[in-house]
Amino acid sequence: MKAVGYQQAGDLDREDALVDIELPRPEPGPRDLLVKVAAVSVNPVDAKIRRNRAPLTGAYDVLGWDAVGTVEATGAEVSAFKAGDRVYYAGAVNRPGCNAEYHLVDERIVGRAPASLSDAQAAALPLTAITAWELLFDRLGVTEGGGAGQTLLVIGAAGGVGSILVQLARQLTELTVVATASRPESVQWISDLGAQHVIDHNQPMLAQLQAIGIEQVELVASLTHTAEHYEQYIECLAPQGKLGLIDDFDSLDVLKLKPKCLSLHWEFMFARSLHQTPDMIEQSRLLNRVAELVDKGTLKTTLGEHFGTINAANLLKAHRLLESHKARGKLVLEGF
Repeated sequence: MKAVGYQQAGDLDREDALVDIELPRPEPGPRDLLVKVAAVSVNPVDAKIRRNRAPLTGAYDVLGWDAVGTVEATGAEVSAFKAGDRVYYAGAVNRPGCNAEYHLVDERIVGRAPASLSDAQAAALPLTAITAWELLFDRLGVTEGGGAGQTLLVIGAAGGVGSILVQLARQLTELTVVATASRPESVQWISDLGAQHVIDHNQPMLAQLQAIGIEQVELVASLTHTAEHYEQYIECLAPQGKLGLIDDFDSLDVLKLKPKCLSLHWEFMFARSLHQTPDMIEQSRLLNRVAELVDKGTLKTTLGEHFGTINAANLLKAHRLLESHKARGKLVLEGF
């Protein structure tokens, strides 16, 4: 089968940073679906692993943790899906990725793809939808229909996670949503997705909040550059507020949270599959719920740019844009 992979970790200036390869078609384990991949999207985790992780097994590692496709075959213990089902999912970070014609994924982290979306539109959603949903409802503890009188500040809201998080907060809660963006096209993008206010994270944030009548916020979702903005978060958060984050950095001084009794909440959507937690099935249920909301018109795809067919050259272009931090929404590739 066709696939895109790499042999050595490194930056994009390597000639072999990503290459087109041929691999054997995999065979499903007991709980696996074998999916014929139709479309994929690119996430920051792809670039992080490409830069830092040697191949897990064999000569090549295959990236990709967002896919939509059709079930080709099922393992002996699969109960929720059958051959021919159209599915979408984010996969597991400790297994080969989906930048391949055929891909194995545990049925417990798979949902039925939204019927109203094309393959490319659907591929934009799984990883970011899971991350945003878990961050908002599981980590920050907001309840559906709740949040009245509270404000959520979303940092880096025009990216993939922010694009769906803003929608979830606006459509399923009573929170006031303040998003950050620094470029005119990003401001327009996130405003169109429902943010009530947009401020610039490159400028002092508390002053901008107070200028729109918000003295402090109860919740912060930090989606990028957490270490850079950390002091401002503490300043912007009200006493007993909550800080949720997803990105990587060297360290934070958590003692600075103590005077306001602020709490810190990590979201890592791969934790359930990585540790085979008893509640892995919750990600399948979550994805099915998101599909229902999309098909009802409550949520919309966050596809930002289509990069053509799935091959090394197009994936390299997507990785470069992602690493420039100028992408809006999700970067998608389709077909082989």
